[in-house]
Amino acid sequence: MPKVGKKIERVQTGVRIEKRVLQVLKAVAAHREMGLGELIEGIALYSFEGKPAFRPETLEFIDKMRDAYNLELRAEDSHNLYEDKK
Repeated sequence: MPKVGKKIERVQTGVRIEKRVLQVLKAVAAHREMGLGELIEGIALYSFEGKPAFRPETLEFIDKMRDAYNLELRAEDSHNLYEDKK
């Protein structure tokens, strides 16, 4: 059977990310039955075009996961985050 879609090349990368953000992203990826990398690609591609990345039902799931993982960070916090250097 021929492959459908556009051919891409993926690369392995090491990314540091806030722990609870990652937990929510992993939960969303599992809920959508996709890999974490695929989810991040989709979020990026939608945001590059100024489009919302999630439907209302997925946003409801995200809200539940934010509560479950105690993720209180919001978009406005994104440029004001820091971590203690060990």
